[in-house]
Amino acid sequence: GKPKGMISLLITGDEEGPAINGTVKLLEWADARGEKFSHAIVGEPTNPNALGDMIKIGRRGSLNGDIIVVGRQGHSAYPQQADNPIPTLAHIVTALSAAPLDEGNAAFDPTRLVVTSFDVGNSARNVIPGEAIAKFNVRFNDIWTPETLGARIKEIVAEAAAGADARVTLHPTNSLSFRTQRSSFTDLVVAAIEAKTGRTPDLSTTGGTSDARFIANYCPVLEFGLVGKTIHATDENVEVADLDRLADIYEEILVRYFR
Repeated sequence: GKPKGMISLLITGDEEGPAINGTVKLLEWADARGEKFSHAIVGEPTNPNALGDMIKIGRRGSLNGDIIVVGRQGHSAYPQQADNPIPTLAHIVTALSAAPLDEGNAAFDPTRLVVTSFDVGNSARNVIPGEAIAKFNVRFNDIWTPETLGARIKEIVAEAAAGADARVTLHPTNSLSFRTQRSSFTDLVVAAIEAKTGRTPDLSTTGGTSDARFIANYCPVLEFGLVGKTIHATDENVEVADLDRLADIYEEILVRYFR
């Protein structure tokens, strides 16, 4: 008989950018029309080495921020007349980089803050600069929201600054942490992958962000796709044979789903 249900392919852009269009707008449009989705699979390259290695069952969130330490410019021969922001910022960066912000949980690794830039922009060797800036990115688990995480970072910065003028700016984010609960849908996808590859995939929340973070607000979502060994590298590539095998796996999922 005819399968009960429909398949939709959402092919969009903007996930790597500000992510205000693309999937976000499409999901809002579908919802406004009364369209409901039962389950979704995102075709991100989830496998570290071979097809069947890994399904993503959730993702960490991502938060960016800046720290500016304001001092007082002066001559390096007269440091007592200046206020050098560099040692203070170095102290803050060390404090933020020292340890995870939590211990993680059953589904997620510990939250880590990574300092990605430390800038003074001072080309004069005999001038103490007036300010120093650091930039950071945090990949956070579902223990935090952007608000609670931002508050904790500000606490650490204030403590490490020890009274110096240190200002934290947190950038707006729509990259929140989520996880999809284990269900019969998860088991079905695992079984289909096992049938076609002979591998039992790990259920993981590692890696960056994806459009799944938006789809998770509408229905349970898993991610499974190609091998991501060269992701974001020059000459990014995939095996053509893997494309064929992936199509077979998707077909197997659909056959089992509509059975």
